[in-house]
Parts: sequence; structure tokens; C-alpha cells
Amino acid sequence: MQTDHLHTGTLYVVATPLGNLEDITLRAIRILKESGAIACEDTRRASILLRHFDISGKRLISYHNYNEPRAISQIIALLEEGNDVALITDAGTPVISDPGYALLHALHDRGLQVIPIPGPSALTAALSACPLPVNNFFFAGFLPHKKGRKSRLEYLAALQAPFVVYESPFRIMKLLDELNNILADARIFIGREMTKIHEEYITGSIEEIRQQLAEGKTRGEFVVIVEPPGKKTIKPEEEDADHH
Repeated sequence: MQTDHLHTGTLYVVATPLGNLEDITLRAIRILKESGAIACEDTRRASILLRHFDISGKRLISYHNYNEPRAISQIIALLEEGNDVALITDAGTPVISDPGYALLHALHDRGLQVIPIPGPSALTAALSACPLPVNNFFFAGFLPHKKGRKSRLEYLAALQAPFVVYESPFRIMKLLDELNNILADARIFIGREMTKIHEEYITGSIEEIRQQLAEGKTRGEFVVIVEPPGKKTIKPEEEDADHH
């Protein structure tokens, strides 16, 4: 169904700071001020950001994985009434490993307009500081917590190209163990607490990274960039199957 853009609002996908509140664009501030409503993962975190930039009186719509259908209906109704809506996430660029795809798909089907307001992204921030070769890379986002995790890592290893994953502080050591089993000679780059007070970047072998993180540095979200060795590690039982 096509909708007349002259009488409908626009959804603005607005990137917000990862941590340091100075990392917001002038355009993002203006769009947040001018939008009739703001859809956000956590209304409390959004309120802190808005207060910092003296943005008040906004209707906040809670939008996360657990209420997507209801939130999407609310957002569509506002847009079709002619209101602009800003979509933000807790940190960084929305939709990238965050809720948003279902909303964008629904708006596309209705012919409603979506405009990106670019800015901070954990992915590009880590890549820009990474000393490993990342002109070409594969972005895998968050790995499955349990089922399918091993096969996903094996798939990434088989690409024989640098890949990027997001990981939580609760599973980072487990990830290093898993990588050691599949890509023992890989080089790793980790970005932790990016743009925040305890910001840290570490590059090294899996064992070197493990030693540094074992000193209690497992707080905060991690961006992990993996550079596989020239040839992936092949287990003896897989050797025959590898000849082709």
C-alpha cells in the first residue's frame, strides 16, 4: 500500500552516543528536538540523553524485542497521522544488532519514509582503531548464546577473512576458548567500553588477550575482531574431508 508522503510523517533512524555524550551530531540533536515522538529501547536511558541536551516534552515509545508488534502499530499510527518519529537505541546506531528490522519492513510495505541520521556505531568505531587488515570483513553481530554457536563460529572461520562479533562480559572468556579450539593461531582485536572512562583496546594472540582479560577486565560490552591465520586450523578427523 502506497502512502502520500506529503501527509505522513518520517521515521528518522538516529545514531546516539556509545558512552561519551559529546559524540552526537548537531543534526541528531535537531531531529530529536523536532520529532513528535521518540521510540527507544529503554525510556529511562533515553530520558538521561534528552535531559542532557535540554529536550523535553517528548512522547517516548518503548520499543524492544518483547513488544515489537504493539510498538510498531503505535509508530505507524503516529506516522500516518503526520507526526515525525525518531528511532534511537540505548547506544550507537539503531537496527545494527538491535531491534528495528521488523519496523523498517512494516514501513516499507506501507510506503512510509525512513531517513537515517548517521553517527556513532560500535562496529565502525572498533574498525577505525583496529591494526589488523579490515578493508574487507564479515560482520556477524551477536553469536547465539547456546544452540548453533559452535556451528556459527565454524562457518565464520571457514570464510578465511576477518570477522567481527559483539560479545557480552559474561561470555567473552568462553568466546576466547571457542576461538582457540577453531582458530588457535588467530590474531584478535578487542574494543571494550568504547568512548567511556575505562575505554580499552587490546590486540594480540588469543592467549595474550586471555591473560589481559583475566586481570578482571571483563566489564562492558566487547567488539571482537578476529583475523584468521593464513589457513584455518584443521582437526585430524577433518583432514580427509578437506581435500577437494
